[in-house]
Amino acid sequence: MRVVQTLDQTIDFETAFEASPNPYMLLTPDLRFAGMNSAYLAMVGATREQLLGARLFDLYDAGPGQEAPENLRQLRNSFEKVLATGERDHLALFHYAIPVVGPDGSVVHEDRYWSATHTPLHDAAGTLVLILQHATDITELEHLRRGRLAEPGAGALDLMLGGGLINRARKVQEANRRLELERKRLLEMFMQAPGFVAMLSGPDHVFQMHNTAYGQLLGRRDLLGKPVRDAVPEAANQGFLELLDTVFATGEPFEGRNSPIELHRQPSGPPEVAWLDFIYQPVRDDDGRVVGIFVQGHEVTQTVLAGHRQKLMIDELNHRVKNTLATVQSIAIQTARSHPDPTTFADSFQQRLLALSHTHDLLTRSHWEGADLRAVLEHETSTHGPLRIALNGPPVALDPASALSFGMIFHELATNAARYGALSCPDGRVLVDWSVSNQAEGRLAVIWRETGGPVVTPPTRRGFGSRLIEQNVRHDLAGEAKLGYASDGFVAELSVPLDRGAQHHG
Repeated sequence: MRVVQTLDQTIDFETAFEASPNPYMLLTPDLRFAGMNSAYLAMVGATREQLLGARLFDLYDAGPGQEAPENLRQLRNSFEKVLATGERDHLALFHYAIPVVGPDGSVVHEDRYWSATHTPLHDAAGTLVLILQHATDITELEHLRRGRLAEPGAGALDLMLGGGLINRARKVQEANRRLELERKRLLEMFMQAPGFVAMLSGPDHVFQMHNTAYGQLLGRRDLLGKPVRDAVPEAANQGFLELLDTVFATGEPFEGRNSPIELHRQPSGPPEVAWLDFIYQPVRDDDGRVVGIFVQGHEVTQTVLAGHRQKLMIDELNHRVKNTLATVQSIAIQTARSHPDPTTFADSFQQRLLALSHTHDLLTRSHWEGADLRAVLEHETSTHGPLRIALNGPPVALDPASALSFGMIFHELATNAARYGALSCPDGRVLVDWSVSNQAEGRLAVIWRETGGPVVTPPTRRGFGSRLIEQNVRHDLAGEAKLGYASDGFVAELSVPLDRGAQHHG
């Protein structure tokens, strides 16, 4: 305890604190009793041992589901204001009943009125370590004021007794309480706003406050009290600091739309691209000078990415439609050359369009991400039954373009087998085997072999089916096709590079 030497005596402040007739008490930042003088103990009717270390408001617990009385809410709000601001706060008037021992030894509570001052005490580093409460009993003054107010000519006496002052103090206190409640509501709205909000001050754009959404946008890093250049260094090389400087210098707001920015949204993670809609609004003082910038906006990353995906899908759809129309045109031309009779042309053309449609259906199920080779084969040969066609090979993923090409190829092979080959006889069968080489530049090999059918003779001219197979393999799949017409059965050998639309998953 500090001691002061005067001209003729030494004053011990601890002794003075204890001897004061006014109640004093000390609270820690978590509102526990750290000390009190005898006047305070007499006021509350407790012992020092009962209070030291106890929480102040635990002594006045309203019970579960019950709201604390107004005087306790006033006290708590005052203490919280001191802790939040680090500045002294006054309670002009509040009601608090104290225990009094009656003549018969019973304890009753006597209504008292107090005026209190709550003063923050800081250590050498400036940290708030204690709150000092100084309370003054103004009960008699309040009773006199209330008793005289109803009498004629009480206005002057009320003023003499301080009633006017107390009334003014009460009104100011109530106004301050309302303002504090409004401030808290506004702060809650600010913190809970769905968009990101921040307040920057000075030419260095120092963070004064920001809401929860802004903290989430920047990975919950420590921002308060730091300039943007230090708190968000990745923004320095992306033009945002220059925009802030311009708004501060010119006083003109800036609005950004779908603006990309790379941010470290995790402390040790890689930078991520976010798209923002935002506005930098200058903040002015009473003289009209720009003193800060108000930042407000929304993250629109998902909306922008959805737009990009939609554009890619539209572009891909346009590409597929053009390719499909070109394929249909080619089928029509080639079918017309092979079938001059309109009746046979219509039937053949329709069957080939259905084959193209079947593969489209298969790709639609996977959202046009591709299809497996076996699924394409099963789709194009399903009408002939699993007992007539045997499929054997590992999983091979095809991209959409390759799946369409293989779908047309297998349709022509199955159609030819049904009309002229093994599937035109009851005992005929088709064996389809495929494999993938393990070399660095792997290739997909497919062998279509027919057995048990009629004797095969080489064709005298190349039909549309053989031309379509060779064209699709050579031009669309960058592979090779070998068609064999041995007497014991037709054989088609296809060889396609894996890097052109096929990927082995085995």
